[in-house]
Amino acid sequence: MYYLSKELFFPNVSYADRDGVLAIGGDLSSERLQLAYTSGIFPWFEVGEPIMWWSPNPRMVLFLDELIVSKSMRNILNRDVFTVTFNQNFRDVISNCQNIKRNGQNGTWITNDMIEAYCKLHELGIAKSVEVWQDSVLVGGLYGIDLEHVFCGESMFSKVSNASKVAFVALVNQLKIENYKLLDCQVYNPHLESLGCREIKRNEFMRILKKE
Repeated sequence: MYYLSKELFFPNVSYADRDGVLAIGGDLSSERLQLAYTSGIFPWFEVGEPIMWWSPNPRMVLFLDELIVSKSMRNILNRDVFTVTFNQNFRDVISNCQNIKRNGQNGTWITNDMIEAYCKLHELGIAKSVEVWQDSVLVGGLYGIDLEHVFCGESMFSKVSNASKVAFVALVNQLKIENYKLLDCQVYNPHLESLGCREIKRNEFMRILKKE
């Protein structure tokens, strides 16, 4: 594991340990975060811990044409139960992702410092959000980092059933329109798998990320 200094640097992702941890320390400056994502690295740590930087192998991703939309989900989309917007309320989306209770988790990895760091990236046009509304109330959404050919999903939330799925489907459809190559979902979970995401080797992910 590498210990980062103030120097704007990350080691090659091949140096990550078995769990995917690559480095520790550094900061959450816009410059460092941009370098991290373009290098296949992301921060993930809990309140009170030092900043930890990850590049897991394998990597959970969605190839856009492999999106799975269930029949019940299609019915919801066709009924226009929700309204979807893009980049209209980034701070509220990331704040809800911080505060939403999740099964099996006692706390959150989205610290207040991370919220401010990603809001700065949003102001730069790099971090983006999808909002899902019901009767003019924000009930779901997601946010992530836009690398223009790969979208790195960070977190999503839902206050009513299916709202986060609506955000996910809306994002994928927009990425298809704009000819993106991949939606990065970072690490495995069964919910993502149910939507069509799958794990690929880190080397394959890096080839796509670097346009090789």
